[in-house]
Amino acid sequence: PPMTTPAPTAPSLRRLTASSKAFAATTLEGHVSCWGDAEFGGDCSMVQDQLSGVEELHATHGAFAAILKSGQVVTWGHADYGGDSSMVQQQLSNVLHVQASFGAFAAITGDGQVVTWGDADSGGDSRAVKEQLQKVQ
Repeated sequence: PPMTTPAPTAPSLRRLTASSKAFAATTLEGHVSCWGDAEFGGDCSMVQDQLSGVEELHATHGAFAAILKSGQVVTWGHADYGGDSSMVQQQLSNVLHVQASFGAFAAITGDGQVVTWGDADSGGDSRAVKEQLQKVQ
Protein backbone atom coordinates (compact mmCIF):
# COMPACT_ATOMS: atom_id res chain seq x y z
CA PRO A 1 0.00 0.00 0.00
CA PRO A 2 1.14 3.58 -0.61
CA MET A 3 2.74 5.44 2.27
CA THR A 4 0.74 8.28 3.70
CA THR A 5 2.17 11.19 5.56
CA PRO A 6 0.11 12.55 8.43
CA ALA A 7 -1.03 16.12 7.97
CA PRO A 8 1.13 18.56 9.88
CA THR A 9 -0.51 19.75 13.03
CA ALA A 10 -0.87 23.42 13.72
CA PRO A 11 0.26 24.70 17.09
CA SER A 12 -2.61 24.51 19.52
CA LEU A 13 -4.17 27.88 20.14
CA ARG A 14 -4.66 28.77 23.76
CA ARG A 15 -6.31 32.18 23.57
CA LEU A 16 -7.47 34.83 21.11
CA THR A 17 -7.37 38.48 22.20
CA ALA A 18 -8.62 41.54 20.30
CA SER A 19 -8.02 45.26 20.24
CA SER A 20 -10.53 47.35 18.28
CA LYS A 21 -8.83 46.67 14.94
CA ALA A 22 -6.50 43.70 15.43
CA PHE A 23 -6.20 40.21 16.86
CA ALA A 24 -3.43 38.35 18.67
CA ALA A 25 -3.45 34.58 19.18
CA THR A 26 -1.43 32.81 21.86
CA THR A 27 -0.39 29.18 21.40
CA LEU A 28 -0.02 26.54 24.09
CA GLU A 29 3.71 26.84 23.44
CA GLY A 30 3.59 30.51 24.47
CA HIS A 31 4.07 32.12 21.05
CA VAL A 32 1.99 34.96 19.60
CA SER A 33 0.68 35.67 16.10
CA CYS A 34 -0.87 39.05 15.25
CA TRP A 35 -2.97 40.38 12.39
CA GLY A 36 -5.19 43.31 11.53
CA ASP A 37 -4.47 47.04 11.56
CA ALA A 38 -0.74 47.36 12.30
CA GLU A 39 -1.18 50.65 14.15
CA PHE A 40 -3.63 48.99 16.56
CA GLY A 41 -1.45 45.98 17.37
CA GLY A 42 -1.92 43.87 14.25
CA ASP A 43 1.82 43.87 13.60
CA CYS A 44 3.93 42.44 16.42
CA SER A 45 7.04 41.88 14.28
CA MET A 46 8.99 44.57 16.16
CA VAL A 47 8.67 42.59 19.42
CA GLN A 48 8.29 39.07 17.99
CA ASP A 49 11.73 38.03 19.27
CA GLN A 50 10.55 38.88 22.82
CA LEU A 51 7.24 37.02 22.51
CA SER A 52 8.08 33.56 23.78
CA GLY A 53 6.83 32.06 26.99
CA VAL A 54 3.69 34.21 26.88
CA GLU A 55 1.39 33.41 29.82
CA GLU A 56 -1.29 36.09 29.45
CA LEU A 57 -2.31 38.53 26.75
CA HIS A 58 -4.44 41.65 27.28
CA ALA A 59 -5.65 44.42 24.98
CA THR A 60 -6.79 48.01 25.08
CA HIS A 61 -8.57 49.76 22.21
CA GLY A 62 -5.32 49.88 20.25
CA ALA A 63 -2.53 47.92 21.93
CA PHE A 64 -1.56 44.58 23.44
CA ALA A 65 0.39 43.62 26.57
CA ALA A 66 1.84 40.15 27.07
CA ILE A 67 2.98 38.77 30.41
CA LEU A 68 5.87 36.35 29.97
CA LYS A 69 6.70 33.35 32.17
CA SER A 70 9.66 35.41 33.38
CA GLY A 71 7.27 38.04 34.79
CA GLN A 72 8.33 40.61 32.20
CA VAL A 73 5.78 42.51 30.09
CA VAL A 74 6.02 43.12 26.34
CA THR A 75 3.75 45.70 24.70
CA TRP A 76 3.01 46.72 21.12
CA GLY A 77 0.47 48.70 19.16
CA HIS A 78 -0.59 52.34 19.32
CA ALA A 79 1.44 54.26 21.92
CA ASP A 80 -1.58 56.39 22.87
CA TYR A 81 -3.39 53.21 23.96
CA GLY A 82 -0.57 51.64 25.99
CA GLY A 83 1.50 50.12 23.19
CA ASP A 84 4.64 51.84 24.47
CA SER A 85 5.62 50.82 28.02
CA SER A 86 9.21 52.07 27.78
CA MET A 87 8.69 54.74 30.47
CA VAL A 88 7.77 52.09 33.07
CA GLN A 89 9.62 49.07 31.68
CA GLN A 90 12.09 48.94 34.59
CA GLN A 91 9.14 48.63 37.00
CA LEU A 92 7.55 45.83 34.99
CA SER A 93 9.29 42.84 36.53
CA ASN A 94 7.71 39.97 38.44
CA VAL A 95 4.32 40.99 37.02
CA LEU A 96 1.48 38.81 38.26
CA HIS A 97 -1.49 40.34 36.46
CA VAL A 98 -2.36 43.00 33.90
CA GLN A 99 -5.71 44.68 33.41
CA ALA A 100 -6.69 46.89 30.47
CA SER A 101 -9.00 49.85 30.16
CA PHE A 102 -9.95 51.58 26.90
CA GLY A 103 -6.53 53.20 26.55
CA ALA A 104 -4.25 52.11 29.37
CA PHE A 105 -2.84 49.14 31.21
CA ALA A 106 -2.31 48.50 34.92
CA ALA A 107 -0.01 45.76 36.20
CA ILE A 108 0.33 44.26 39.66
CA THR A 109 3.84 43.13 40.55
CA GLY A 110 4.89 40.45 42.99
CA ASP A 111 5.76 43.04 45.63
CA GLY A 112 2.26 44.55 45.47
CA GLN A 113 3.07 47.59 43.36
CA VAL A 114 0.66 48.85 40.71
CA VAL A 115 2.33 50.10 37.53
CA THR A 116 0.27 51.98 34.93
CA TRP A 117 0.95 53.25 31.41
CA GLY A 118 -0.94 54.49 28.39
CA ASP A 119 -3.50 57.27 28.06
CA ALA A 120 -3.72 59.31 31.29
CA ASP A 121 -7.47 59.88 30.83
CA SER A 122 -7.91 56.09 30.65
CA GLY A 123 -5.99 55.48 33.89
CA GLY A 124 -2.48 55.34 32.50
CA ASP A 125 -1.19 57.89 35.01
CA SER A 126 -1.68 56.73 38.61
CA ARG A 127 0.77 59.15 40.27
CA ALA A 128 -2.02 60.96 42.16
CA VAL A 129 -2.97 57.74 43.99
CA LYS A 130 0.44 56.07 44.14
CA GLU A 131 0.46 56.05 47.96
CA GLN A 132 -2.83 54.12 48.02
CA LEU A 133 -1.54 51.60 45.50
CA GLN A 134 0.93 49.84 47.79
CA LYS A 135 0.83 46.15 48.68
CA VAL A 136 -2.07 45.43 46.32
CA GLN A 137 -3.06 41.77 46.06
